[in-house]
Amino acid sequence: MNSNVENLPPHILRLVYKEVAALAADPPEGIKVYPSEEDITELHTAIEGPEGTPFAGGVFRMRLVLGKDFPAVPPKGYFLTKIFHPNVGHKGEICVNVLKRDWKAELGIRHVLLTIKCLLIHPNPESALNEEAGRLLFEDYAEYESRARLLTEIHAMGPSGALQDPNDGPQPKKHAGDPMKRAGPSAAPVPATLGNGANAASTTSNSNSSTNNVAGKKKADKKRALRRL
Repeated sequence: MNSNVENLPPHILRLVYKEVAALAADPPEGIKVYPSEEDITELHTAIEGPEGTPFAGGVFRMRLVLGKDFPAVPPKGYFLTKIFHPNVGHKGEICVNVLKRDWKAELGIRHVLLTIKCLLIHPNPESALNEEAGRLLFEDYAEYESRARLLTEIHAMGPSGALQDPNDGPQPKKHAGDPMKRAGPSAAPVPATLGNGANAASTTSNSNSSTNNVAGKKKADKKRALRRL
């Protein structure tokens, strides 16, 4: 989506910068904001799944896009993390009244973020974008909860479970090193064929040696017996 920075009046841009800076410095509980210096009209956030909901334990990435008519027109919200929720469409689009008919220019971005977080606690199946999720919420909450929790576990639960800056990137993995070096030289297994062959050769050698000794003793005894005659 193209940036709307050039389309917004300077005084609106100043207000947006001020609010985004305040959000980054003091974000709402369970929400982290990642402002972009290049495009202030597209705001990336992460929301922790509220406790007591099927989304608990998950971290859901989201973005708000401020259009050229902001704040007269509400921002558009999108979930970047896949979620099973009546008010979130298959492409991540969010259907919530504060982003539609209940919007007021003075509400601000913080109010939008808090409203979306509340939507995770209290879905509104009457304005469902995901019809299947809305139907299950009405008819079979246990199945709805199971589906929602499953997608949370698959898509929203990272290894750390913490809100991290997406610009940080993945942390470098600690290399395990050479397993043979870790185990030490004594841990290196001897191939079975080599071990069996060596044992077999040793056994054969011992057997041949014993046979030769017996044969030699018999010859010596025979010679002594002939001398007596």
